[in-house]
Amino acid sequence: MSQEKPLILIANDDSIHSKGIRVLTEIMSEIGEVVVVAPDSHQSGMGHAITMGTPIRVTKTETFGPNIQSYKCSGTPADCVKFGKHYILKGRKIDLMVSGINHGSNASISVLYSGTMSAAIEAAMEGIPAIGFSLCDYANDADFSHCHDLIIKIAQQVLEHGLHEGLTLNVNFPAKSEAPIQGIRVARQAKAVYREFFEERKDPYGQPYFWMDGFLHNEDLNNGTDLDWLTENYATVVPVKYDLTDYQALEEMKHWDFTI
Repeated sequence: MSQEKPLILIANDDSIHSKGIRVLTEIMSEIGEVVVVAPDSHQSGMGHAITMGTPIRVTKTETFGPNIQSYKCSGTPADCVKFGKHYILKGRKIDLMVSGINHGSNASISVLYSGTMSAAIEAAMEGIPAIGFSLCDYANDADFSHCHDLIIKIAQQVLEHGLHEGLTLNVNFPAKSEAPIQGIRVARQAKAVYREFFEERKDPYGQPYFWMDGFLHNEDLNNGTDLDWLTENYATVVPVKYDLTDYQALEEMKHWDFTI
């Protein structure tokens, strides 16, 4: 008797129309039954936002062909996961949730801003093993071909071993180059920060508006972090938990005097 295929939910933040989610859907279809619920428009940088106070509109599509159950959603990446679990797949056990493949890095501190990772973290909050995949290439027509085998390997490892409660994986791939990816490294996220600046501009009516730009400043060089390994042409896997409690500080602060 053949073993039933795992049920895999897919979302992203670059929208259902992106090349990255099309590639990820094709890859996941090799190992499981795939259902896609993804934003109908670009949702990068939305973090873990959810839609409140306005309706969420969901439309069934054939974006990935007639054999893939897929839906476009007016909400955020986190909304897509909630809707996928509690409406589309209500009553069914989801074996794996994957998000991406994001066009652009989500290494280091970017994990906090990322809609891609927030979709995966939302799944982890729902008790679903989850992985966020990102490629360090922002181009709309980015080449994902070198990621195929590594995505299969990582997904199969999660399906085989599972993940601890509340844990998700933040996976980043270096951009395609002449040299093959050297391998996969499990690492911690680098201590890096964004340095922003705001450019003031004028609209056609002479009213000011601001355009934010900036760059990622890595303060954590040569310490075996995700950013270090990516520069060495390795794919990186960072285990991420949504519990933000600092347990060392928690113990220390029990001795503070909060008497009122």
